[in-house]
Amino acid sequence: LPDEGPAVLVSNHVSFVDALIIAAGCRRPIRFVMDHNIFRIPLLNFIFRTSKTIPIAPAKENPQLLDKAYDEIAAALQNGDLVGIFPEGRITDTGDVYPFRAGITRIVGRTPVPVVPLALRGLWGSFFSRKGGAAMTRLSHAAPFKKIELVVGNAVAPAEATPEALQQM
Repeated sequence: LPDEGPAVLVSNHVSFVDALIIAAGCRRPIRFVMDHNIFRIPLLNFIFRTSKTIPIAPAKENPQLLDKAYDEIAAALQNGDLVGIFPEGRITDTGDVYPFRAGITRIVGRTPVPVVPLALRGLWGSFFSRKGGAAMTRLSHAAPFKKIELVVGNAVAPAEATPEALQQM
């Protein structure tokens, strides 16, 4: 992960603790982009606001919040921050990677910065994943010493950071 300068971190979305795992693996703070409904959960909202999480909504649901999110992402990158996104737009419920959405194209089109692909491994089937149903409901999946990995790929130039190319990495 870059020691300095702006970058967008893109990762698969396997569980409800993905952002925590990524943040733990990075020495720098990361401004994660999160669905506005999760951002608003009481008590957690304080943590999200304190960590400068950026809430986002689909255009059909709240176009003003979507535009505001892209403005905040651009400002964060212009300030030299790391921004973390999950371009699938949802947590997997099959263990497979869903198609990446076009948000990354809009982000680097507006603020051309390197894009760093990440891969989370070992979280599928954990207590925090949706394997076998709703997350955090099956104690049988609460293996305390399961090995997890955060794999960091080489930075990609903004012009090469298409959803399709990043999904293949």
